[in-house]
Amino acid sequence: MHEFVCITVQSAPGESEAAFAARLSRFWTHMLRNYKSDFEKVYAETTAFEESGGRLSRQYLAQDEVLNLLEKELQAAGIAHEPIDRDNVYTKYEAVAPEWMQIEH
Repeated sequence: MHEFVCITVQSAPGESEAAFAARLSRFWTHMLRNYKSDFEKVYAETTAFEESGGRLSRQYLAQDEVLNLLEKELQAAGIAHEPIDRDNVYTKYEAVAPEWMQIEH
């Protein structure tokens, strides 16, 4: 069974939900088109944005082996993320509705 690590991406300060959602959509489309096999290692995302300190965030669960690529591509896309705790792992059974949704591959 796969274990997953949580990545929390963050909007720019004051960025609207619509603008942040559009940037994330472009990012994941880029990943799907250019790194399909790696994209398939991203298992789930939270169903709603959260807000903290004037920034929106969304969480994703991904296999450890894709994290380095995700960090590099997030940086290239200008999408900030919180530090990743690779020791804090989740199973697919912890990513359940209504808080999480599986990403279709």
